[in-house]
Amino acid sequence: MKIERDERRFDFHDIGLAIKRAREASGMTQEQLAYIVDRAPRTIMYNENDGQHPSLNTFYQLVTMFDISVDQYFYPSKNKGSECRKWIDAMLNALDEKELKIVEATIQAMKAAKETEDA
Repeated sequence: MKIERDERRFDFHDIGLAIKRAREASGMTQEQLAYIVDRAPRTIMYNENDGQHPSLNTFYQLVTMFDISVDQYFYPSKNKGSECRKWIDAMLNALDEKELKIVEATIQAMKAAKETEDA
């Protein structure tokens, strides 16, 4: 068996953006989040904006705190679909319950309009 080095590198930009959106949706500043996870505010900024990888423990704290599903980032082949759908999924993860209800009502209105159109 030939042993080769695994050269794959994980791009953290999309998860960083999801964390940023979730943080902003919760009304939290980078400074407040940094205090909670015991990191410097600039570290949070780098994670959110520059795609810098956090430590595993910090990563765990961030995604569980904001209830961010990481499957779409770690297993993209299992989440096949358009880039638009992936982007919408990531944005939905950052919404609170009230905002999700608005999105749900909008989709229902769109479906009803389409059914009326098709009839």
